[in-house]
Amino acid sequence: MDRQLNLRLIEEGASAERLDALTSYLRQELLQLDVDDVRRPSTADAPPGARAIDAVALGGLVVTLGRSAAALGNVVAVIRSWLSRGDGVKRTVKIEIGGDTLELSEVSQAEQDRLITLFVDRHSTGGGRP
Repeated sequence: MDRQLNLRLIEEGASAERLDALTSYLRQELLQLDVDDVRRPSTADAPPGARAIDAVALGGLVVTLGRSAAALGNVVAVIRSWLSRGDGVKRTVKIEIGGDTLELSEVSQAEQDRLITLFVDRHSTGGGRP
């Protein structure tokens, strides 16, 4: 079964236009990976209680990982690269899969490595084991 990964990009002080552009750039990078699809969320993807405008919230992407065991790790690597190109601007990416959320932002490289390894291991081929 294909797995979906929900991404939420945030850049401190970014206008709606800038966040939309950043989201498009990240989407293009992710489409180069071995994933089935990368799209903007629709109203059907909205969490309960969200307003319609929030449903297609700027900075949101839905990545369909497919069956590749390496896909999640590759997606996270692209996100880390995107974060590192922030030129001093505070950026955050929230990654959610199966109700489990990982938030990457300005933390040490060692801490990012540790958190990413835990997250990817939990959601790799064995499925969402606790």
